[in-house]
Amino acid sequence: MGNFLDAAIEIAREAGQVLLAHRGVAFELKGDYDLVTAADRASEQLIIQRLKEQFPQHGIVAEEGGRAEMQAELRWYVDPLDGTTNFAHGFPMWNVTLALAKRDEVIAGVVYDPLNRELFTAERGAGARLNGAPIQVSKGRTLNESLLATGFPSRRRHQNVNIHFYYQLAMLSHGVRRGGSAAIDLAYTAAGRTEGFWEFGLNPWDMAAGTLLVEEAGGRVSGMLGEPLDLHGRYVFASNGLIHEESLQLFKEIFEGRYRHEMPGLPSGEWEMQRG
Repeated sequence: MGNFLDAAIEIAREAGQVLLAHRGVAFELKGDYDLVTAADRASEQLIIQRLKEQFPQHGIVAEEGGRAEMQAELRWYVDPLDGTTNFAHGFPMWNVTLALAKRDEVIAGVVYDPLNRELFTAERGAGARLNGAPIQVSKGRTLNESLLATGFPSRRRHQNVNIHFYYQLAMLSHGVRRGGSAAIDLAYTAAGRTEGFWEFGLNPWDMAAGTLLVEEAGGRVSGMLGEPLDLHGRYVFASNGLIHEESLQLFKEIFEGRYRHEMPGLPSGEWEMQRG
């Protein structure tokens, strides 16, 4: 399997250089809010070309359009620029991520952050690493002592159920970060920088590499009701493992409409006082 990971590392580094060279380029909308840049396209073109050259029998599933050989036993999930909105605005949290799955089990993954020169890698059964050094999840045992991360969709955020989860977790933990790059959020959980990450509505390429990183760093990954992770499912929850059951119990309560902390609100007259 090492040749797969070595290839992914080399390709991710090369794609990272392409992205660095494209900083400051203009962007366009691919939906009401989602952005796409020339950097996305150039990075994906390079990655797909390299994968086809080295592994012509493998399938490729990529964010900006590639859906080749979805039925292939070995399949690459590629996000050529995870954090496009951040990239377009010059916000320094974006990356290249590649993962290889055998059937539906991820067996190798890379998350590369060119700006910080951080390369997160993992192989199934061989551990997770940051720039070649082994990494492990944190030792935080309760939500009360945890720092968490999540994300929100680009469109219709006001209709997104995650605001309820965000508020409850923010009230019960050290805080919740929203950086705008799911792959990096997962990598940070694997590296012990946060205790957990959850999000709704991700695509397989957003989380394939990152979830393997968490598992290989000693953490736990599941759905938000505790079911086995489905890369094509509607949500993901990754943690250091120690806070997993406590978090799942909280998620269950929120799904049932039971809140430990009431959502904030002010009587109409007090809004004027706050603004004044």
